[in-house]
Amino acid sequence: MKHPLILAAVSLPLAVVALADEPATLLEPVVVTATRTPQPQNETLASVTVIDRAEIERRQARSVPDLLRGVPGVAVTQTGGRGQTASIFMRGTNSDHVLVLIDGVKIGSATSGRTPFEDIPIEQIERIEVVRGPRSSLYGSEAIGGVIQIFTRRGGGPLAPRISVGGGTLNTMEVSAGLSGGGDRGWFDLGANLDRTDGINACRGRSSPSAGCRVEQFDRDRARNLGLSMRAGYAFSDAIELDVHLLRSENRSDFDGSKFAGNVSRSEQQVLGTTATLQPLEPWTLILSGGRSWDQYRVFFDDPETNVNTYFLDRFDTERDTLSVQNNVAIAEGQLLTLGADYQDDRVDGTVNYAENSRDNLGVFGEYQGRFGASDLTLSLRQDDNEQFGKHATGSAAIGYLFQNAIQVSLSYGTAFKAPSFNDLYYPDYGNPDLDPEQSRSLEFGVKGLLPLGPEATGRWDLSLYQTEIDDLIAYDSAIMGAANVQEARIRGFEASGEARYRDWSLQTNLTLLEPENRSSSAARGNLLPRRPEQSFKIDLDRQFDRWSAGASLFVAGRRFDDLANKVRLDGYTLVDLRAEYDITDELRLQARLENAFDEDYETAYLYNQPGRAFYLTLRYTPTLP
Repeated sequence: MKHPLILAAVSLPLAVVALADEPATLLEPVVVTATRTPQPQNETLASVTVIDRAEIERRQARSVPDLLRGVPGVAVTQTGGRGQTASIFMRGTNSDHVLVLIDGVKIGSATSGRTPFEDIPIEQIERIEVVRGPRSSLYGSEAIGGVIQIFTRRGGGPLAPRISVGGGTLNTMEVSAGLSGGGDRGWFDLGANLDRTDGINACRGRSSPSAGCRVEQFDRDRARNLGLSMRAGYAFSDAIELDVHLLRSENRSDFDGSKFAGNVSRSEQQVLGTTATLQPLEPWTLILSGGRSWDQYRVFFDDPETNVNTYFLDRFDTERDTLSVQNNVAIAEGQLLTLGADYQDDRVDGTVNYAENSRDNLGVFGEYQGRFGASDLTLSLRQDDNEQFGKHATGSAAIGYLFQNAIQVSLSYGTAFKAPSFNDLYYPDYGNPDLDPEQSRSLEFGVKGLLPLGPEATGRWDLSLYQTEIDDLIAYDSAIMGAANVQEARIRGFEASGEARYRDWSLQTNLTLLEPENRSSSAARGNLLPRRPEQSFKIDLDRQFDRWSAGASLFVAGRRFDDLANKVRLDGYTLVDLRAEYDITDELRLQARLENAFDEDYETAYLYNQPGRAFYLTLRYTPTLP
C-alpha cells in the first residue's frame, strides 16, 4: 500500500519512548478470547485490544460504539446519533463478519445478521476484549474479521454500592446504580441504568429512492435505553466453580421513516448464561457452559404532524440456545491441548413469513498451544455441521519468536467463514436458499514489544501487517433480483499502536491503514468497499493532578465511499474530545466531557447526521460501607 501515513506508523513506538525516561511496571491484562484459554496479553500471538472498566470511566465513554471508535482496525458507522443503528467493520471485512459474545454467549439477530451495539448498556460492562483476525477455527461462523467479547461486571470482595447521575446537551439524562460483593469465595453484582436523550435529526434525507433514509422528516430522533445486569458465582473448592449471568436491555429509538417503513423502533435484547468450571485432575480443566440470547425488534409508525397514535408494522424475533463443552489438558510443561464442542440452535419468528424458521449447528474443535524456549506455536482446527449448508472446516496456525530484547515476531495464517443469515436465505423477494457460506483466507505478520524504561515509566508497542481474501461475498444481484454469491474482496492493512505511562502521564496512540479492494468481476472491480476509511488515527493523552485529572482525545478518519460504485464520497474528518475529573471526596467524583469540541460536521453514512459539539456532566458516588 502506498500511504504517506506509514511514516507516522513507524514513528509510533518512538513517540511512546519520548514520553518516558525512567522504568515501572505496566500491569499486564489476562485475555481469554484469543485462544478460549487465559493468557497474558503480551504472550498471545493474536492482535488483541483490552478495554477495562477503569479506561471506560477515564474516557467517559457514553456508548459501546463510542468506546470502540478508534480501536486499531475498527471502523464505526452510525446512521444518526445515539440509539441509531451502529455497524462495526473490523479489518475491512463486512459489518456482519464480527462475532460478538457477552460472557461467552453469542448474541445478535439471526434474521439480519447484525449485533445491536447501540443497545448494549455501557454501565453494565466490566471489560471488552477485541481480537482482530480470523477465529472461525475456535468459534465457527462470523469470525472472519475478528471477535468482540463483552464481560459484564463480576463483583466480589466486600459489599460496594455505586450510583451515577449525568446529563447534558440534547436533554440527555443518564442514571445508574449497582451493588457488588461476595466475600472471599463468592461474587455477585446487580446493576441497572436508564439513559435517554432528545437526540438529533438522524437523517437529512431526500425524497429519493437512492439517498439516505429516502424521506424528509425534520425532527429530533429520541432514544431511550433501560439496562439490567445480574451476575453471581461461587467457588465451592479449588476444583469446582459456578457462574451465572444475565444482561437485559429495553430500547426505544425514533428514526426518519414513513408510514410504509415506520419511524419508531422498540427492541429488547437479553442474554442468560451459566458456566461450570471443574478440575477433575490437576492437569485437566473441564468447562461446561450454556446460554440463551433473545433479540426482539418491533417497528411502529407515529405521525409527527398529526400526532396520531403509534401503530404496529413489523416484528422480528430471534432466540438462540448455545451449549459448549471444553477440555483444557496440560500435556507437558508449556504444552496445552484444548478439545471441545459447541452446539447452537437458532429460531426466528415474527410478521415475516420465512420458508424455514430454525436451524442448528454443531461445531467440534481442537487447539494446541506449545512453548519451546523462545518459540510459541498455536494450531487450531474446527469442523461445523450446519443444518442449512452442511459441513465446513476451518483452521489456523501461528508461530512466534521472542528475542532477548523483549521483541516478539509472529506469523499466522487462518481460514474463516460466515453462514448466510435468515434474511439472506429466506426473506421474501430477496432471499436465496442456494447461497454458499462466505469464505476467507488471512495472512498476518506481527511485531510487538514491551518498553522497560525505568522505575517510573513503562510502555508497549505493536505492529501488524495483514492480507485477507474473501470469496463468495453475499450481495444483491440485480440479474436475479435477490441475494447471490457475487463478490470477492482483497483487504490489505497495517496497524500500529503504542502505550506508555510516565509518573502522572498516560499516552495511548494507534494508526490503521487500509486498502479494502473489491475484486469481483464487475464494473466495481478495483473500487474500495463501502464505509471503510482508508486511514484512521487516534491519540489519547491524560494527566493526573492530585485530585484532578484531565485528558484529550484526537481522532482522525480518512475518506470513505458509501457505495460499491465509489461515486458517493464521504470526506475525512477530525474529532477532538476533552475531559476532566475531580475527586470531591474519596467517594464522590465529578466528571465533565466536551465531545466534538470544534463542532466538526461529518458523516459515516451518506446523508446521516452525526452529533455536533456537546457537553456532559456525570457525578459518580461509591460509598464505603462499614
